[in-house]
Amino acid sequence: MSYQALYRVWRPRTFEDVVGQTHITRTLQNAIVQEKFSHAYLFSGPRGTGKTSAAKIFARTINCEHAPVKEPCNECAACRGIQDGSISDVIEIDAASNTSVDDIRDIRDKVKYASSSVPYKVYIIDEVHMISINAFNALLKTLEEPPKHVVFILATTEPHKIPLTIISRCQRFDFKPISNQAIVNRMKSIVEAESVSVSSEALETVALAAEGGMRDALSILDQAISYSEDQVELEDVLAVTGGVSQAILTDIVKAMHEKDVEHAVKLLDDLIQRGKDPGRFVYDLIYFMRDLLLFKSAPSLEGLLERARADESFLALAESVSTQWIQDAIMQLNQCQQEIKWTNSPKVFIEIAVLTITNRYHAEAQDSSAGSVDSELLTRLRNKMTQLEKEIAILKENPASHAQPSAAVKDKRRPTARSSKNSYKIPFERIRDVLSKAEKPALKQVQSQWANFLTKLKTTNAPAHATIQDSKPAAASADTLVVAFKYEIHCSLFLDNRETVESVLASVMDKSLTIIPIPDKDWTELRTEYISKQEKPKDGQVQEADPVVEEAKKLFGEEILEIHD
Repeated sequence: MSYQALYRVWRPRTFEDVVGQTHITRTLQNAIVQEKFSHAYLFSGPRGTGKTSAAKIFARTINCEHAPVKEPCNECAACRGIQDGSISDVIEIDAASNTSVDDIRDIRDKVKYASSSVPYKVYIIDEVHMISINAFNALLKTLEEPPKHVVFILATTEPHKIPLTIISRCQRFDFKPISNQAIVNRMKSIVEAESVSVSSEALETVALAAEGGMRDALSILDQAISYSEDQVELEDVLAVTGGVSQAILTDIVKAMHEKDVEHAVKLLDDLIQRGKDPGRFVYDLIYFMRDLLLFKSAPSLEGLLERARADESFLALAESVSTQWIQDAIMQLNQCQQEIKWTNSPKVFIEIAVLTITNRYHAEAQDSSAGSVDSELLTRLRNKMTQLEKEIAILKENPASHAQPSAAVKDKRRPTARSSKNSYKIPFERIRDVLSKAEKPALKQVQSQWANFLTKLKTTNAPAHATIQDSKPAAASADTLVVAFKYEIHCSLFLDNRETVESVLASVMDKSLTIIPIPDKDWTELRTEYISKQEKPKDGQVQEADPVVEEAKKLFGEEILEIHD
């Protein structure tokens, strides 16, 4: 088989070819030129970021016939021999299949022998975290004090699994994920050299799918080239990777934001039916939302968008959605991404996430609409109350000009049930009946809970709260409560919200109470009349004073004295 994969053909041969790791390659080059390189190195980082390639370049550079140099010439016998594996002094070991103590002891025994063809013997141990603890212990002494002609380079994707005693004996270099732009630039140079036509959108999508790994990017590009016809387009890359196009992502986000549940679920179902990977879809959607949020927060950062392109539909979507909506949607999708890792039915969890994002804001919109209606009603109610209060104040200031001729003589008889200008008849007899059964503990219990009751009523029904906020409990029996209102109009308005108010009061008091409203002025008159009637001696008899009560009045005063039979 003559064909070689792109990642093998275009494996870095110089430090300059190692993409996105300048912080490492420059340090190694300077150390080589100054001949101050260490005897042991630890290269750690994600897969496909250049760890093993950098190790092989390092081995060729220190053994190049033109050394000390910053780059291997790749032309001399030493460079070519190391490159094709014919020089046995550069040993590459796969730790995944050489994990035992015996394998490490074999290395330890051969280290002491001088190199045969090149100045330095180099041991490159790949995936070094796979060897056993006993093998690490066998390597310790050799790693700490190797012969002058030996260099160890340990490569791993999981440095946390390596004992600290090993790490402390090495110079550690952390390879970072390669940026999407660096991957795209490297692939552009490769496709030009290979005379392959690839669209810029396709290259960007390949870079995103590679997740920071150059080797993964070249593998995906290789697949896309094989899949395509003449030119590699975005659709070819999406077909290979299972990704979703920006147009579909835009449509789904727009449907969720516009509360179009049917369209959003249908788009999702079409994707799954076409064989798209559910996990990949959620990943793409999260990145698309991230770009949307970034662009909406700072349009000048368009160059940092990783999944989206700022086309016309993207700009229109950014204008319509809010940052709060995007942030909440990302949280829901992130939770969905965690859940689908452990299920055999990822589609169900994705549908739930889509419905949650859509319906949550649908419900909030309805609540907001209802809240605005309540607010308008409350405003009208307050305006009406203010107007009526002004009219009452005018009547109080000029009673003569508004009084009827027949009302010139003041009626001093006891108050009876009368009809107010707002058609509210005060039920005096019912209130007198409550007073005859009234209990002070019952009134105190209501007074102690009155503030809590008003707070709960305000959150439950603001208009109802507005009618009763300027009132106070006046008298209470076991099942009835007399409430004195500041203005007579409030009594009429209260009757329209009576059921709601009594229901909330019952939930606070843990018992049902029937509320009887009465204007504060009328309550004062009725209370005075009721007290005076109770204090009159019966049958013309003079009530004798109790000597104990009289003495108590002298000591404590009548104000704080309470008498019980």
